[in-house]
Amino acid sequence: MRSSNPVFSRRGFSRGTGYAGFNAPPQAGGPAANPYAGANPYAGTNPYATEAPQYAPQHTPQTRPMTMDDVVTRTGLTLGTVIVGATVGWLFLTGQLGFAIGAGLAATVLGFIQSFMRKPVPALILGYAALEGVFLGALSGFLNGLPKLSGAPMQAVLGTMAVFVAMLIAYKTRIVRVTERFTRFVMIAALGFVLLSLVNLLFMVFGGGDGLGFRSGGLGILFGVVGICLGAAFLAMDFKQVEDGIAYGAPREESWLAAFGLTMTLVWIYWEMLRLISILRGD
Repeated sequence: MRSSNPVFSRRGFSRGTGYAGFNAPPQAGGPAANPYAGANPYAGTNPYATEAPQYAPQHTPQTRPMTMDDVVTRTGLTLGTVIVGATVGWLFLTGQLGFAIGAGLAATVLGFIQSFMRKPVPALILGYAALEGVFLGALSGFLNGLPKLSGAPMQAVLGTMAVFVAMLIAYKTRIVRVTERFTRFVMIAALGFVLLSLVNLLFMVFGGGDGLGFRSGGLGILFGVVGICLGAAFLAMDFKQVEDGIAYGAPREESWLAAFGLTMTLVWIYWEMLRLISILRGD
């Protein structure tokens, strides 16, 4: 199963359908081969490797498999970098939208570079997080200064946190199960959403106004809700990929990719939440 996030799909993080708990062996119906059995020497001693160990591995930080603590630590560091960048953007770059857009474009470039690399590069991931934070902070500060949108960024932050907690609970209690069908549906919906957004943007640039109306009125509200729901679905798929990586004994460095993917998804949710709040307030 492929991830919702390109940074996961490049590495492989794939397995069959069905729910897998943390540190649980692959369920029946999954692939016979562990994609990390050859890549990680330490994986030869865990129950997820497909071949018996040929030697006693050295238990070093470089060779031990990824753990949930690794994912939490890297994700906290990456999100913390976003927050620091957002603080800088909010305090010093509010109103300088040209600089903010430049930071956003630079973050997009770094994100694409990391997405197409075979291994995670922490400097690229943290650079993406810092620039994305500057972009979101500067833009959020600008919107917060508008009379109708005062306090909207804080509401968007609280809304993003609520979506994250709700989806984590739904996933852990198995209310939401990430299956092949679920993944295909979300990917098709996401592709349609992005294409419609691009078409709307083109109409806005060349036709003026609000393009096809996907970002205003009742249609804009519906589009914003769909965007947030897609972000929540991405979170569930990211949780699944993290579980699979731990279950398969993925190398420790893969926790940086997990942090990168989760950060991208949370940025998506925050952005869509801020758009929706802006529409609801009539600005």
